[in-house]
Amino acid sequence: MSAAIAGIGATEFSKDSGRSELRLAVEAVRAALDDAGLTPGDVDGMVTFTMDTSPEITVAQAAGMGELSFFSRVHYGGGAACATVQQAVLAVTAGVAEVVVCYRAFNERSGRRFGSGVQRREPSAEGAALGWALPFGLLTPASWVAMAAQRYLHTYGLTAEAAFGPVAVTARRHAATNPAAWFHGRPITLADHASSRWIAEPLRLLDCCQETDGGQAVVVTSLERARDLPHPPVVVAAAAQGASRGQEQMTGFHTGDLTGLAESAVVARQLWRTTGLTPADIDVGILYDHFTPFVLMQLEEYGFCARGEAASFVAEDRLPLNTHGGQLGEAYLHGMNGIAEGVRQIRGTSVNQVPGAARVLVTAGTGVPTSGLLLTADG
Repeated sequence: MSAAIAGIGATEFSKDSGRSELRLAVEAVRAALDDAGLTPGDVDGMVTFTMDTSPEITVAQAAGMGELSFFSRVHYGGGAACATVQQAVLAVTAGVAEVVVCYRAFNERSGRRFGSGVQRREPSAEGAALGWALPFGLLTPASWVAMAAQRYLHTYGLTAEAAFGPVAVTARRHAATNPAAWFHGRPITLADHASSRWIAEPLRLLDCCQETDGGQAVVVTSLERARDLPHPPVVVAAAAQGASRGQEQMTGFHTGDLTGLAESAVVARQLWRTTGLTPADIDVGILYDHFTPFVLMQLEEYGFCARGEAASFVAEDRLPLNTHGGQLGEAYLHGMNGIAEGVRQIRGTSVNQVPGAARVLVTAGTGVPTSGLLLTADG
């Protein structure tokens, strides 16, 4: 048995939703079920993130679902995005559940703002690694990524403007034509990027993803069942998780090479091996863009170009990239909105549709244990 994504749904993306995270989750879930031509009563599985305030059973109750035979959560923030779909696929193919909804919803702008960094933390084994960085002023995700970004620039003799600017401009170009994007109608230039204010050198404001209120959900079921539903099935050809040796969460400065993302390499090997596909076979790349430098490193780890060549790869538009606008341009939903864009590309319904798109790579958050998907058209 194989599995497919049969439905996608989202709330609007805003900076102040004016409603609870539970309501956002339920709205997104119901929208995804409507898109799939299913009802809450058809759902028997739920998957979300550990950083979620809306428990599976609470969402199920509020959405009008019945009994659940499967429920799961995936750790490590945005690194969990594609792994939620992997969990759903595992449940469906194992016969544990028939219809699984993956969701993510938060008030990340009007409520808890992840970009504000570490303020108070209870002592824990998980937090111990931060003890080596926080006393030196590395308090926010941007400051942690800035360390790797600076090393990348130094190693390959690049400037921040030349290396990171094309990633930001590409995302905003696509967001400008996407009515769902926060930055709809607002493209930027390389000069805009270069003049935006510093956040943590060498990262500027336009190198950093947004903060968003909203929700996104996807529906996973068997390929056989999906074929009887309203939309063409989007086949999950492969799904993978990856954590590297000595992995930490954003602060793995001791690992020896700050110019790459070893966890992405773990995922890439699995995806290519499972499907027999290569980077040359991919029609669209939906790469997690919490920070522009990590988009470049992902392109290199997945084998789209050699080390140090990703900036020119992006500048030359050699791969349609983040056609929804990404988290830099559309919304920051911990990567779940990227999965939805991958589905739209396969369906042929993206506002920035790539003609004939049949194979899409979707990645999740990096710098942490991560995950990825290869989505294909049916047949």
